[in-house]
Amino acid sequence: MKLFKCQHCGQLLYFENTVCEKCARRLGFISEIMNLSALEPTANEWRALALDNKQYRFCANAEYDVCNWLIEADAPYDFCDACRHNRMIPDTSIAENVVAWRKIEVAKHRLFYTLMKLDLPLGQKYGNDHRLVFDFLASPPHVDGPRVMTSHDNGLITLAVEEADDAEREKRRTIMHEPYRTLLGHFRHEVGHYFWDVLVRDGGQLEASRKIFGDERADYGQALEHYYANGVWSDWQERFISAYATSHPWEDFAETWAHYLHIVDTLEMARAFGLYVHPPLARPGELDAQVDFDPYSVHDAAPLFETWVPLSKALNSLNRTMGLQDMYPFTLSPPVVEKLSAIHDLVHGNKLPA
Repeated sequence: MKLFKCQHCGQLLYFENTVCEKCARRLGFISEIMNLSALEPTANEWRALALDNKQYRFCANAEYDVCNWLIEADAPYDFCDACRHNRMIPDTSIAENVVAWRKIEVAKHRLFYTLMKLDLPLGQKYGNDHRLVFDFLASPPHVDGPRVMTSHDNGLITLAVEEADDAEREKRRTIMHEPYRTLLGHFRHEVGHYFWDVLVRDGGQLEASRKIFGDERADYGQALEHYYANGVWSDWQERFISAYATSHPWEDFAETWAHYLHIVDTLEMARAFGLYVHPPLARPGELDAQVDFDPYSVHDAAPLFETWVPLSKALNSLNRTMGLQDMYPFTLSPPVVEKLSAIHDLVHGNKLPA
């Protein structure tokens, strides 16, 4: 993620801003140029100051204040590049659902920013059977009824609306013994399953992937049952990014995929702020970090992780000064870095090492 600037007054802007705080101009995100633009109203549409001679209108979901993305004025559809992937949304006649949906869309739009920056295939050229789609569902009001489970199934990502409730999500995080649980984290993990299908299974890289992440043909249901019944071994951090990654090769891939997106997107924002880590008490070069490269286009994966380790240590320390949990409570062991590097190769269209 990066910072933006108002084309009318020069005010610094953030991705979710809908109005410039300085000049009060309406703002909209244009996905074709990946930029937030100040707008000028015309008769029935908007002129974007970031582009000359182009007219736009807002995504239909702007009606619910859940989207600030634009579509071309003469587009034959009503939803933006991110919202067109929604299949089911919560019942908008219930006010609490709209509040939850707004939080969900903030996270999902950040996800799509990253996926589009990486130029990953989202299935637009396919029918619904091979397209990335989302269902946002609320569990029945009765406590003893069936609960919606956040999951992925052949391109369909289901997210439980309850995950948008901070208290409920924290409760689940504690019960599941997870160090990190966010809406954005859910999205990044679940799309990892989708891209395993697209880039590994359909990309002819099964054998190479099995050498890195394990054999996915192991019974998935039994693997999860064993994980929840027995937990993990004491030295799991030597080879896995998270405890859940140990449960099955599919989950190892999805967890590693999510962390790759965490790292790349956060490094871009660190670059936008010009962050530089150089603790005087450390040995020269030991914890130095400067994001002087574009993490989205870097060819070699090594700078990503060499920069991420000292930067994440600094961010964790800052969080602790506010009495908060570590921002990144994970360890990048050499085997984990190898897996992250494999994700980097897949993302950039390279074959995995045989």
